[in-house]
Amino acid sequence: MEQTNPITVKVVSVNISEKKGTTKHAVDRIELNSLGVKGDAHAGAWHRQVSMLGVESIEKFTKASGLPVKYGDFAENITTHGLELYRTKPGDRFVGAGVELEVTQIGKSCHGDGCAIYRQVGNCVMPKEGIFVRVLKGGSLKAGDELSFYPKVYRVKVITLSDRASRGEYEDLSGPEVAKLVSDFFNSIPWQLEVETEIIPDDRDLLENRLIEARNSKYDMVLTTGGTGIGPRDITPDVVKPLLDKEIPGIMEHIRLKYGAEKPNALLSRGVAGLMGSTFVYTLPGSVKAVREYMGEISKVQKHLFLMLMGIDSH
Repeated sequence: MEQTNPITVKVVSVNISEKKGTTKHAVDRIELNSLGVKGDAHAGAWHRQVSMLGVESIEKFTKASGLPVKYGDFAENITTHGLELYRTKPGDRFVGAGVELEVTQIGKSCHGDGCAIYRQVGNCVMPKEGIFVRVLKGGSLKAGDELSFYPKVYRVKVITLSDRASRGEYEDLSGPEVAKLVSDFFNSIPWQLEVETEIIPDDRDLLENRLIEARNSKYDMVLTTGGTGIGPRDITPDVVKPLLDKEIPGIMEHIRLKYGAEKPNALLSRGVAGLMGSTFVYTLPGSVKAVREYMGEISKVQKHLFLMLMGIDSH
């Protein structure tokens, strides 16, 4: 979801290098294609096609080191002004001048003696504050062009399944707990988030409709709470599983075994996890305690799962 007033970032230099491990030199313009910057040594069919570094980071380096540097000395393809780029996150986009770029990585491993600027001054700002993007839409880019920055806002829907709670006969506690823990997880990364919550009865058709709506609207996650047992109205996994394009069984198997070792009743939950289109779906039990246990384990892998879905190798 795009913010109403995107941040404007100015391109102050565009740079290329024909060999890896060398500083880049400024050019009049660069041509961006599906592999990155045409003629640049780092172009290729991978997620680190184009490197970017902000003047804000370069100025900090020069102030601390007392050494003058030129644009491209840190091996960045695009030097910008107007945003501390290291505060961006994978999935954010830069759009303008007919091009569209998607952030894929913040920083990198330092090559030490394999890096020209490191050999020269014994330090480099790129590993901590440079970013990498891939080209979603190619075109020409030059100094003086402006890019609009659109942060990725993750959309999450929490659905509580309960006949009684949907009738207002008792207060839903597990749904708000899921929403809180999801928010805590995203704040810890930190990535931007919008959470919606809803209470519905244990109704097959209604749940299926909500899930299909979420998939078609490209929500990033749907988490349900309730209906994972074996009672006559426990239908959540039975509705979710046929809609999954890819099941991720290990998450729920791990949770059942971890907590079932102490509390055998935890083995009875039929919760499932997987991908429905590009939407992650998790079915959690209806108790607040169980929600905390499940979310504690899901949160350990969810960032990695998002990156995997984007085709980014974060190992």
